[in-house]
Amino acid sequence: MPKKKLSPPPPARKPRADAKRNRERILEVAKEVFTRDGAAASLDDIARRSGIGNATLYRHFPTRDDLIEAVYRSEVEKLAAAEQRFAATLPPLEALRAWMLLFIDHVAAKTLIIPAMDTVVGGSMRLIEGSRSLIHTAFVASVERAVASGDLRSDTDPNDFVRALVGIFHTTALPGWELSARRLVDILIAGSRSTPKHPSTLPRTRQK
Repeated sequence: MPKKKLSPPPPARKPRADAKRNRERILEVAKEVFTRDGAAASLDDIARRSGIGNATLYRHFPTRDDLIEAVYRSEVEKLAAAEQRFAATLPPLEALRAWMLLFIDHVAAKTLIIPAMDTVVGGSMRLIEGSRSLIHTAFVASVERAVASGDLRSDTDPNDFVRALVGIFHTTALPGWELSARRLVDILIAGSRSTPKHPSTLPRTRQK
Protein backbone atom coordinates (compact mmCIF):
# COMPACT_ATOMS: atom_id res chain seq x y z
CA MET A 1 0.00 0.00 0.00
CA PRO A 2 1.58 3.32 -1.03
CA LYS A 3 2.49 5.65 1.79
CA LYS A 4 0.34 8.69 2.13
CA LYS A 5 2.27 11.89 1.46
CA LEU A 6 2.30 14.26 4.38
CA SER A 7 1.24 17.76 3.54
CA PRO A 8 3.74 20.46 4.46
CA PRO A 9 3.02 22.41 7.63
CA PRO A 10 1.17 25.68 7.11
CA PRO A 11 3.44 28.74 6.92
CA ALA A 12 3.90 30.64 10.14
CA ARG A 13 1.37 33.41 10.44
CA LYS A 14 2.77 36.91 10.27
CA PRO A 15 1.82 39.20 13.13
CA ARG A 16 -1.19 41.32 12.33
CA ALA A 17 -0.40 44.93 11.48
CA ASP A 18 -2.12 46.23 14.62
CA ALA A 19 -0.29 43.72 16.82
CA LYS A 20 3.02 44.82 15.31
CA ARG A 21 2.15 48.48 15.84
CA ASN A 22 1.21 47.76 19.45
CA ARG A 23 4.52 46.00 20.06
CA GLU A 24 6.54 48.83 18.51
CA ARG A 25 4.61 51.43 20.49
CA ILE A 26 5.13 49.50 23.75
CA LEU A 27 8.89 49.29 23.13
CA GLU A 28 9.10 53.00 22.29
CA VAL A 29 7.20 54.04 25.43
CA ALA A 30 8.99 51.48 27.63
CA LYS A 31 12.37 52.88 26.60
CA GLU A 32 11.25 56.38 27.66
CA VAL A 33 9.80 55.19 30.97
CA PHE A 34 12.76 52.94 31.86
CA THR A 35 15.12 55.82 31.01
CA ARG A 36 13.17 58.17 33.25
CA ASP A 37 12.26 55.88 36.16
CA GLY A 38 14.87 53.12 35.98
CA ALA A 39 14.13 50.02 38.05
CA ALA A 40 11.06 51.72 39.59
CA ALA A 41 9.27 51.98 36.21
CA SER A 42 5.64 50.87 36.37
CA LEU A 43 4.37 48.43 33.75
CA ASP A 44 0.87 49.80 34.32
CA ASP A 45 2.20 53.26 33.43
CA ILE A 46 3.84 51.86 30.28
CA ALA A 47 0.55 50.23 29.21
CA ARG A 48 -1.41 53.43 29.85
CA ARG A 49 1.05 55.63 27.96
CA SER A 50 1.06 53.14 25.08
CA GLY A 51 -2.70 53.45 24.78
CA ILE A 52 -3.31 49.74 25.41
CA GLY A 53 -4.70 47.57 28.19
CA ASN A 54 -2.55 45.67 30.66
CA ALA A 55 -3.65 42.37 29.09
CA THR A 56 -2.23 43.44 25.72
CA LEU A 57 1.06 44.42 27.33
CA TYR A 58 1.39 41.08 29.11
CA ARG A 59 0.41 39.19 25.97
CA HIS A 60 3.43 40.67 24.21
CA PHE A 61 5.74 40.66 27.24
CA PRO A 62 4.70 38.24 29.98
CA THR A 63 7.30 39.52 32.47
CA ARG A 64 9.15 42.72 33.26
CA ASP A 65 12.40 40.99 32.29
CA ASP A 66 10.94 40.13 28.87
CA LEU A 67 10.07 43.77 28.26
CA ILE A 68 13.43 45.18 29.39
CA GLU A 69 15.29 42.64 27.27
CA ALA A 70 13.10 43.41 24.24
CA VAL A 71 13.72 47.17 24.63
CA TYR A 72 17.47 46.69 24.65
CA ARG A 73 17.43 44.14 21.84
CA SER A 74 15.28 46.46 19.71
CA GLU A 75 17.78 49.30 20.12
CA VAL A 76 20.68 47.06 19.10
CA GLU A 77 18.76 45.82 16.05
CA LYS A 78 18.06 49.44 15.02
CA LEU A 79 21.77 50.18 15.35
CA ALA A 80 22.70 47.19 13.17
CA ALA A 81 20.07 48.18 10.58
CA ALA A 82 21.49 51.71 10.48
CA GLU A 83 24.88 50.30 9.46
CA GLN A 84 23.26 48.67 6.42
CA ARG A 85 21.35 51.86 5.62
CA PHE A 86 24.52 53.97 5.75
CA ALA A 87 26.33 51.41 3.59
CA ALA A 88 23.62 51.73 0.93
CA THR A 89 23.49 55.52 0.90
CA LEU A 90 26.96 56.84 1.78
CA PRO A 91 30.53 56.35 0.50
CA PRO A 92 32.29 53.65 2.59
CA LEU A 93 34.41 55.94 4.77
CA GLU A 94 31.54 58.33 5.46
CA ALA A 95 29.30 55.36 6.27
CA LEU A 96 31.88 54.01 8.74
CA ARG A 97 32.23 57.36 10.49
CA ALA A 98 28.47 57.96 10.62
CA TRP A 99 27.86 54.54 12.11
CA MET A 100 30.64 54.88 14.71
CA LEU A 101 29.16 58.19 15.86
CA LEU A 102 25.73 56.55 16.05
CA PHE A 103 27.27 53.76 18.14
CA ILE A 104 28.44 56.39 20.63
CA ASP A 105 24.88 57.75 20.79
CA HIS A 106 23.73 54.17 21.46
CA VAL A 107 26.20 53.81 24.33
CA ALA A 108 25.05 57.14 25.79
CA ALA A 109 21.41 56.02 25.66
CA LYS A 110 22.27 52.61 27.09
CA THR A 111 23.84 54.15 30.20
CA LEU A 112 20.43 55.71 30.98
CA ILE A 113 18.59 52.37 31.06
CA ILE A 114 21.33 50.38 32.80
CA PRO A 115 19.50 50.64 36.20
CA ALA A 116 16.50 48.88 34.65
CA MET A 117 18.69 46.37 32.78
CA ASP A 118 20.46 45.50 36.04
CA THR A 119 17.18 44.20 37.49
CA VAL A 120 16.79 41.34 35.00
CA VAL A 121 18.01 37.84 35.73
CA GLY A 122 21.73 37.78 34.91
CA GLY A 123 21.98 41.59 34.98
CA SER A 124 22.82 44.06 32.26
CA MET A 125 25.98 42.24 31.21
CA ARG A 126 23.92 39.21 30.11
CA LEU A 127 21.88 41.43 27.78
CA ILE A 128 24.96 43.20 26.45
CA GLU A 129 26.83 39.94 25.85
CA GLY A 130 23.78 38.46 24.14
CA SER A 131 23.77 41.27 21.56
CA ARG A 132 27.53 41.51 21.09
CA SER A 133 27.55 39.53 17.83
CA LEU A 134 25.20 42.02 16.11
CA ILE A 135 27.44 44.93 17.04
CA HIS A 136 30.62 43.08 16.09
CA THR A 137 29.22 42.03 12.70
CA ALA A 138 28.20 45.61 11.88
CA PHE A 139 31.62 46.97 12.89
CA VAL A 140 33.50 44.42 10.80
CA ALA A 141 31.29 44.89 7.73
CA SER A 142 31.64 48.68 7.83
CA VAL A 143 35.44 48.64 8.25
CA GLU A 144 35.90 45.97 5.57
CA ARG A 145 33.94 48.06 3.04
CA ALA A 146 36.22 51.02 3.73
CA VAL A 147 39.26 48.78 3.25
CA ALA A 148 37.86 47.36 -0.01
CA SER A 149 37.23 50.88 -1.35
CA GLY A 150 40.88 51.79 -0.71
CA ASP A 151 40.02 54.44 1.90
CA LEU A 152 41.65 52.45 4.70
CA ARG A 153 44.93 50.55 4.55
CA SER A 154 44.75 46.90 3.53
CA ASP A 155 46.30 45.83 6.85
CA THR A 156 43.55 47.55 8.86
CA ASP A 157 42.10 45.13 11.43
CA PRO A 158 38.36 45.73 12.04
CA ASN A 159 38.79 44.34 15.55
CA ASP A 160 41.00 47.32 16.43
CA PHE A 161 37.98 49.57 15.82
CA VAL A 162 35.75 47.22 17.79
CA ARG A 163 38.05 47.13 20.81
CA ALA A 164 38.63 50.89 20.80
CA LEU A 165 34.97 51.91 20.68
CA VAL A 166 33.50 49.10 22.77
CA GLY A 167 36.07 50.09 25.38
CA ILE A 168 34.49 53.52 25.77
CA PHE A 169 31.61 51.89 27.64
CA HIS A 170 33.99 51.63 30.60
CA THR A 171 34.61 55.41 30.59
CA THR A 172 31.01 56.65 30.67
CA ALA A 173 31.24 57.62 34.35
CA LEU A 174 33.95 60.17 33.52
CA PRO A 175 33.00 63.77 32.63
CA GLY A 176 33.38 64.61 28.95
CA TRP A 177 33.55 60.96 27.85
CA GLU A 178 31.17 61.45 24.92
CA LEU A 179 33.09 64.30 23.29
CA SER A 180 36.33 62.37 23.83
CA ALA A 181 34.78 59.29 22.19
CA ARG A 182 33.76 61.34 19.15
CA ARG A 183 37.32 62.62 18.79
CA LEU A 184 38.51 59.02 19.01
CA VAL A 185 36.46 58.19 15.90
CA ASP A 186 38.45 60.70 13.83
CA ILE A 187 41.74 59.54 15.37
CA LEU A 188 40.99 55.92 14.45
CA ILE A 189 40.04 56.82 10.89
CA ALA A 190 42.98 59.20 10.36
CA GLY A 191 45.42 56.61 11.69
CA SER A 192 44.09 53.94 9.33
CA ARG A 193 43.87 55.98 6.12
CA SER A 194 45.67 54.54 3.12
CA THR A 195 46.71 58.07 2.10
CA PRO A 196 47.23 60.31 5.14
CA LYS A 197 45.27 63.50 5.00
CA HIS A 198 45.92 66.75 6.75
CA PRO A 199 43.82 66.86 9.96
CA SER A 200 42.00 69.97 8.70
CA THR A 201 40.46 67.92 5.87
CA LEU A 202 38.75 65.50 8.25
CA PRO A 203 35.12 66.22 9.03
CA ARG A 204 34.77 67.98 12.36
CA THR A 205 33.19 66.16 15.29
CA ARG A 206 29.94 67.83 16.17
CA GLN A 207 29.77 69.43 19.60
CA LYS A 208 27.04 68.42 21.97
